[in-house]
Amino acid sequence: MAAGAHRVFVSHLSGVAVFDPNGDQVGRVQDLVAMLRVGGRPPRVLGLVVEVVSRRRIFLPMTRVTGVESGQVITTGVVNMRRFEQRTTETLVLGELLDRRVRLVDGGEEVTVLDVAITQLPARRDWELDKVFVRRGKGGALRRKGETLTVEWSAVTGFSLEEHGQGAASLLATFERLRPADLASVLHHLSPKRRGEVAAALDDDRLADVLEELPEDDQIEILGKLKEERAADVLEAMDPDDAADLLSELPEEEKERLLALMQPGEAADVRRLLAYEERTAGGLMTTEPIVLRPDATVADALARVRNRDLSPALAAQVYVCRPPDETPTGKYLGTVHFQRLLRDPPFTLVGSIVDTDLRPLPPGTPLPAVTSYLATYNMVAAPVVDESGSLLGAVTVDDVLDHLLPDDWRETELHHGAPGMTELPEAADGR
Repeated sequence: MAAGAHRVFVSHLSGVAVFDPNGDQVGRVQDLVAMLRVGGRPPRVLGLVVEVVSRRRIFLPMTRVTGVESGQVITTGVVNMRRFEQRTTETLVLGELLDRRVRLVDGGEEVTVLDVAITQLPARRDWELDKVFVRRGKGGALRRKGETLTVEWSAVTGFSLEEHGQGAASLLATFERLRPADLASVLHHLSPKRRGEVAAALDDDRLADVLEELPEDDQIEILGKLKEERAADVLEAMDPDDAADLLSELPEEEKERLLALMQPGEAADVRRLLAYEERTAGGLMTTEPIVLRPDATVADALARVRNRDLSPALAAQVYVCRPPDETPTGKYLGTVHFQRLLRDPPFTLVGSIVDTDLRPLPPGTPLPAVTSYLATYNMVAAPVVDESGSLLGAVTVDDVLDHLLPDDWRETELHHGAPGMTELPEAADGR
């Protein structure tokens, strides 16, 4: 918003790219930091929370923002790269104000905050929250039917009160396009109370995807706040290997209670994985690779590979087994790689193009040997087969990396640049 600029609603700033004057990308906007003031005065916008390289979140003061226009934020080019830490006097606009229940000063009616707007004060670099977009009517399933209106900040009251049972619908709508790993980063930096509210509002599949990307402590905290029946549903929606990793960190009694609540088939897969040592092929594998019979066609294989719920590593190849075509009982015949599927006619039987040259991994193969196998043969996944020749599952490169990196790698701030991102020199920001 350049000089003489107009109002911007904060939901439109979420994920917006931040550039320096040379056009190099610094990062993306994750939230806004404001300071509430007494007497109904509009809060002052202190700055932006910007996610830079390796998900590090920094504070960008509004005094260093020279423009917000055409879907981008322009900075002066000098920012402090120190990690952002929220102070007790500060409020995260997206994370803490959206979905809050407040009251209209005129009449005392309770409304729900859907969005807020910021504006730049004339002839200054100071910014304020000046408008509030609200919906009348109670929260819940019928809330969308309520009338919406935009009012002055001074026309509502209740922002300074601690919110109990705050919803998360508008916040989730703001972040609905984020990848699970990015939404996990957002959740990690929310307060425990708000993190629980957002997790409760996510559907089971979305929450499962996000949990897989969160640090272990956050996973345990969120799972512990869910009702046991829902926790079991979320565990079922997770990849079996990720669910097993999470359950292995819980007390034995709680783990068994959740396994008992899961569907028998899903629980059986997880129990099988829990039986293996953690840093072995059996402990690393997923029990849900793509398995086909030898009389399946290339067209059948490509249809399975196109499943959007598959990770790229699992979609890179299919495993051919004699019936039954499922783990852990199907007799392993070999692998067909995705590139081979693209080269052969759709009517070709996968049994006729199966690769039998590469030996499968026994379930007890230690992590270093698994890593060497993938690196030696330039593979992103490898079959795990027991002594009887039955396919147990597949180890993917992403699961191997999870165990090669430090335990706190999801929270570690890397100090090297990444493509498309420019790390700028540190400068004082007055914080």
